[in-house]
Amino acid sequence: MRTLTSLLGNSQKLDGGAMFGNAPRAMWEGWLPPDDAHRVNLACRCLLVQEADGRRILLETGIGAFFEPRLRSRYGVVEERHVLLDALAAQGLSDADIDVVVLSHLHFDHAGGLLAPWDGGPARLLFPNAQFVAGREAWQRALNPHPRDKASFIPELIELLERSGRLVLVDGEQPPACLPPDWRFHLSHGHTPGMLLAEIPLPDGPLLFAADLIPGVPWVHVPITMGYDRYPELLIDEKRQLLQQLAARHGRLFFTHDPAVACADVLWDGERRRFATAAPQAELCAATR
Repeated sequence: MRTLTSLLGNSQKLDGGAMFGNAPRAMWEGWLPPDDAHRVNLACRCLLVQEADGRRILLETGIGAFFEPRLRSRYGVVEERHVLLDALAAQGLSDADIDVVVLSHLHFDHAGGLLAPWDGGPARLLFPNAQFVAGREAWQRALNPHPRDKASFIPELIELLERSGRLVLVDGEQPPACLPPDWRFHLSHGHTPGMLLAEIPLPDGPLLFAADLIPGVPWVHVPITMGYDRYPELLIDEKRQLLQQLAARHGRLFFTHDPAVACADVLWDGERRRFATAAPQAELCAATR
């Protein structure tokens, strides 16, 4: 039995213009209404996969609560507590019960939850029994970031992961030994070099953890990108190719940042000549054989 459960981490408010790139506000404010500071609500959603052999695998950890108060305000982190730890506790688990953490990339809104909440002391790594899976190229980017995205990484976290002795780097689509052999990865480079997108097979079609390739339902529309994307045209090409594959295979997308939808089916809308979603689920709790 394979059980998939979506877990909410800390939520954020970020500038809507940055989240929707060159899309005009008249378009995007209908998808995610902004507040008076032009910020939109965003989730930092994670996926817990519990395998038949007892392995507990967590896809990402969200932004967490590692920021000191000034930076927490700057980056729009809503809650002071570490919300993911609460979500795990609601499943009867703690961070110590997780065997593997899969990181699509190492930007702080996807990996910051690896750290204990800020208390004024040195940064401390959670998940003491987990192996940490990341793409090799994404790891190299975190070690040597470009000035444009340097602020997206947490130097203390990178150092702690390197010293942990539990970092597993992936070069291609095949999963490492710590993950089920029927999983596969897609590498994406449009948002950040070497982003790792996990595909999990299910009886009715695969589920793709879309990370920042497709952060939520509005970004399923192929031309829509974020201002944070390093190579928007490449991202559009990658997105189109993956959506074509998923639509042909009755696949679903898992969204990290959509505040209202955790996952949805992918389909091709022939009348409108664009990809669309169907059967959205606010949160996911599903068991498969």
